[in-house]
Amino acid sequence: MTTTHAPARPIGKAAVGALGALAVATGALESVVTPTLPLLQRELDMSPAEGALLSIVLLVTGALITPIAGKLGDRYGGKRVVVRLMAVVCAGGLVSALAPNLPVLLLGQVLQGAMVGALPLSFILVRAHLPAGESKVAIGVVSGLFVGGAMAGTLAAGPVAEGLSRHWMFALPTFAVIGATVLVHRLMPHDPPRRPDGTGIDWPGLVLLSGTLVTLMLVLGLGADMVTQPLVLLGLVVLLAAFGTGWVAVERRAASPMVDLRMLTRPALGKSCVLTFLICVGTSAATYLVPQLFAVPADTYGFGASATAIGFFLLPGALAASLAGPISGIGVRRLGSRAVVTAGVLLMAVGLLGLAAAHNEIWHLVVGKALVALANGLCVTAMVTRTATSVDLGDTGIATGLVLVTRVIGFAVGVQVTGAILTAGTPSGSKIPAESAFVAGFVLAAAVTVLSLLVVRTMSKGVKE
Repeated sequence: MTTTHAPARPIGKAAVGALGALAVATGALESVVTPTLPLLQRELDMSPAEGALLSIVLLVTGALITPIAGKLGDRYGGKRVVVRLMAVVCAGGLVSALAPNLPVLLLGQVLQGAMVGALPLSFILVRAHLPAGESKVAIGVVSGLFVGGAMAGTLAAGPVAEGLSRHWMFALPTFAVIGATVLVHRLMPHDPPRRPDGTGIDWPGLVLLSGTLVTLMLVLGLGADMVTQPLVLLGLVVLLAAFGTGWVAVERRAASPMVDLRMLTRPALGKSCVLTFLICVGTSAATYLVPQLFAVPADTYGFGASATAIGFFLLPGALAASLAGPISGIGVRRLGSRAVVTAGVLLMAVGLLGLAAAHNEIWHLVVGKALVALANGLCVTAMVTRTATSVDLGDTGIATGLVLVTRVIGFAVGVQVTGAILTAGTPSGSKIPAESAFVAGFVLAAAVTVLSLLVVRTMSKGVKE
């Protein structure tokens, strides 16, 4: 017997405004670590590898939460799940604000990762309560406000951390998230649960994927420090293999897998995942290395930039990333996805090699980072478009979820590898990596990026295959 529900009650501008305020607040909270990472490393006495781990743990949590959040939204209603996820985010923000050391701060970032799963649900809420034309406008507004919040967080984190303390740079946006969540709870009407598809949540797959990602981060982040403890490193590698093998086996047999690995056999999706991984490895190097290079003392080969200055220097990259989406969409429609991805890959390689060859002026880093950010936006938007249009309509969510997980793994691997390179390139008794370590990181990222051209050559010219 089919269950029917009354249509969701229409919402007004106030409710959309509440979702917009939530997007601004979460964007600001998500972005505070990147410009202040060198400051956090100094205050918490972190190695470059530990700093790399801190910069990615939120994204890893988000990749795990997002597919679960969608199913919970179907089962219990989007508003209920959004509010509860944001309660977890608020708890994480407060833990980060009060953290006395790195382990507690990592816990806070893990909890904050729930925001990645909440944002797509807010788009579902808009679609449930507004006509098609109005919902598209509202989704665009909310998306733009999230980007605007991220830019505001990038600029404000440094002055707050230096003028008040690192604790307040987490606390202030967390208070904003709490206020916005209260507004969403009061102004957004409940949406009726959509009928579940009859399958449960893939908890075994979630646990095994979590173990795989966490162990992978430990192997990449601690590998350089464990050369003198080969048995410990070997144990981690064996554990990684066990988690990974178990996850693949579970996902292939699950009735409703968290990530449907069988879809990788489709040429278009398989190529999209490989390209996404390689491109995100390249992007992550610039994302991690450029702020570190800005912070290197000026009496060596760096600039001694403060957290405030780093946030200002990173702003052009954020602006370039925000423009890349519309540019890529136009390019895909007129030229096809292969042309856009090729242009993006070449632009990224030029930016990374440029950073390796010339980084003795601030503008070198600003321009290089902006080129990489623009190239990443071009490629990712083209790949998402290609993925969404190369599968059946009912498989869109599964396919894009697989690309999301691949993106996070690529970004995490790239950051951890570059962090390990800096750690290995730091002379004994010093806290400053050798300049050659930065050069090696940029060159390696450029090589991985150029390698992706081998996959691009096999793509069709259009969006569909």
